Amino acid sequence: MQDYHSFLSEILISEDVLKSRIRELGEEISRDYNGKEILAICILRGGVMFLTDLIRYIKPLVAIDFMGVSSYGVGSRSSDGQVRITLDLTTSIAGKHVLIVEDIIDSGNTLASVIEMLRTRNPASLEVCTLLNKYSRREVPVDIKYCGFDIPDKFVFGYGLDMDEYYRNLPFIGVVDLEKYEDKV
Repeated sequence: MQDYHSFLSEILISEDVLKSRIRELGEEISRDYNGKEILAICILRGGVMFLTDLIRYIKPLVAIDFMGVSSYGVGSRSSDGQVRITLDLTTSIAGKHVLIVEDIIDSGNTLASVIEMLRTRNPASLEVCTLLNKYSRREVPVDIKYCGFDIPDKFVFGYGLDMDEYYRNLPFIGVVDLEKYEDKV
């Protein structure tokens, strides 16, 4: 596997900046949900690191569940545009205050589909918290209540975001130089 240093064009968001902003988001969510229980739904796999760090800063009671959603192929190539639920919730969300925790939103197609499906399950409230918002690529509107960072249209990896399922464990958000990345597939 290729060492990430060979295709890292820049560190977009450092570890320290990530930690600080995630703490701020947790504090904001805590104020907004004061006195309420939260069901945080993590969109797998990229959202896991963000979720685990975020909930450390949320004061109200938080339960978690996970959804697997697929909309991308391998590498930087998009799939056929179909959103697939690869893992559904194990918890009923009826009457609960649901917070969808996502790593990145770009076109909005995936998240819009997830929101539409979850609304049919009658939550008391349904909000979105994303670490990264790539608004310039938005194709469908998505209401984002909590946003860590608005980022430019660059291919990013690290801190949960992958390149062919690797490099999620990096503590920062980096930008890929696609000309230097050796796609092994």
